[in-house]
Amino acid sequence: MSALTKKLAQLRRRAPAAFRQRPRRSQRNELGWHWAFVTLGIAMLLGAYFWYTSARILEEPVRLHYGPDNPEFTATLGPLLGAEYTRGNDVALLLNGDHFFPPMLRAIREAEKSITLETYIWESGRISDDFIAALSERAQAGVKVHILLDGMGTLKFRDEDRDRLRSAGAEVYKYGRQHWWEIKPDINHRTHRKILVVDGRVGFTGGMCIGDKWLGDADSPDVWRETQVRVEGPAVRQMQAIFASNWLQTTGRLLLGESYFPPFERAGDILAQCFQSGPGEGAQAARMSYMLAIASARRSIDIEHAYFVPDDYAIQMLLEARQRGVRVRVIVPALNDSRFGRAAARSRWDALLANGVEFYFYEPAMLHSKTMAVDDTFITVGSVNFDNRSFSINDEISLNVIDPSLARAHRRMFEHDLEQSRRYTLEEHRARPRYLQLVDKVCGLFRSQL
Repeated sequence: MSALTKKLAQLRRRAPAAFRQRPRRSQRNELGWHWAFVTLGIAMLLGAYFWYTSARILEEPVRLHYGPDNPEFTATLGPLLGAEYTRGNDVALLLNGDHFFPPMLRAIREAEKSITLETYIWESGRISDDFIAALSERAQAGVKVHILLDGMGTLKFRDEDRDRLRSAGAEVYKYGRQHWWEIKPDINHRTHRKILVVDGRVGFTGGMCIGDKWLGDADSPDVWRETQVRVEGPAVRQMQAIFASNWLQTTGRLLLGESYFPPFERAGDILAQCFQSGPGEGAQAARMSYMLAIASARRSIDIEHAYFVPDDYAIQMLLEARQRGVRVRVIVPALNDSRFGRAAARSRWDALLANGVEFYFYEPAMLHSKTMAVDDTFITVGSVNFDNRSFSINDEISLNVIDPSLARAHRRMFEHDLEQSRRYTLEEHRARPRYLQLVDKVCGLFRSQL
């Protein structure tokens, strides 16, 4: 026996038993399956917990004997949402960054007294620099500039960019947690609101945040298809009050006086309301708004949403609408920034597809719009996604409008997006590979958190 062979024999005798004897392949496979089942079990338990603990305040089906054009609809929805419908508004739909960034920046540059801005995502980049420059110039000119950001949504917002705003005189705060040592009681709670109000007279809301992915005109997969509204009139006062509510919660200070709430001025003839929704204020107001609008439908429901994850109650309401003969069309993204959310959404569509709800995949860009129109009369646009996170967990804002002319503009927008979308059928849905169906079901267990 050579010296090398002797040495190897000695090392083998000294090695621990676990290293001298490798598990057989069958044992390794059994161990792998064991951990796979443990992981799946944990996922199912967590999913069951999230489902059980999700807010389910609204349980009785809403059934209305009138449509959204009936005065009884607005007379009911206004008080329920804590925001009465007001006439005298002017509202314009703005599609994609090329069409909403210029008027927003122009409004900021023309500000004389105050600018209030609340957003979920702010990412450093080209459009961020444009906003910082415009806001800083106005702050240096003596305009009161108040900015409220979500801590999670600003992870890609550089400290030096925030400091540029503060050094110019703008007040910049993170909602609910300004310093790292301040513990937020509910870390799952976000401000998902998108609000810009200038001089208390002109306001913007919708799904847009400040980031370069919102640039362009939805002409490539690198940019997002988005819908905003520009508002003038009394509904802007409601929008300002919603910002002031979160500003008070974060800073302990009120926004007072004509710089923020100027005397009422009529700007048009549109009937509108702007309402807030969140766990601490207007609990489930967004959910109520959507469900009552669906219950009022007599002819059509057109939904265009980035994240369409209906719960059992919403599915029941949509199925009852179909039973009344209402045509229901839903446009969702073909390109999606969340595979998990997309899988959870698919797990909820079977019954809807089986009962004639039409689904379409928007293909040119990532669809991020959050709109719904009913009977070409009622339109809702805002930060609200059609999912439990928006309906129950996050702070949200939405503008509801009753106006046939704006509804026609929404219909043109919807039909244009429909032309660029691919129909998703029940046959295609049920032909998904079995492994994908299983993945969808497991992800669907967590839908209350999406």
